[in-house]
Amino acid sequence: MSLDVDVSSNGARAPLSRKATQETVQAVLRSEKVRNALVSITFLDKRAMARLNKEHLRHRGPTDVISFGFARATKTDPVVGDIYICPDVARENAKGRDETVGRELKRLVIHGTLHILGYDHPHEDREASEMWRKQERLVSRLTATPRERTFRRSAPQGDSAKRSKR
Repeated sequence: MSLDVDVSSNGARAPLSRKATQETVQAVLRSEKVRNALVSITFLDKRAMARLNKEHLRHRGPTDVISFGFARATKTDPVVGDIYICPDVARENAKGRDETVGRELKRLVIHGTLHILGYDHPHEDREASEMWRKQERLVSRLTATPRERTFRRSAPQGDSAKRSKR
């Protein structure tokens, strides 16, 4: 099994370490049972992201994340994809969501990884899509503090949780 993830930057500063970025991609790939992958993540400044957005998507201005997944000839071939993230746009998004920039960057890493795996969402009402729900479950799991992870594991589940409240 080889989950190779390369992380680079064109000079854009991202408050998410190379290691944390790699581990996030690998966690998403493992959650989807991917055994072989070659993924590159590049953090871009606004100008470079705007160029990429215009050239490939015909949209004006920078966006938060763009991903390119390459088709596999067989299921045993590795997943191959490139993900581009603009930390400056992520900062703006984080303010609007009342989130930390680090959590928003992880969200974009997860979002881009799901796209290269073939997930998609409608442009309208994307937050109601299966991809968005999967993304948010992964964001919760991969950004939880050790204390939150312990609480989730020890919290009562199902019918027993209802009975314990009585």
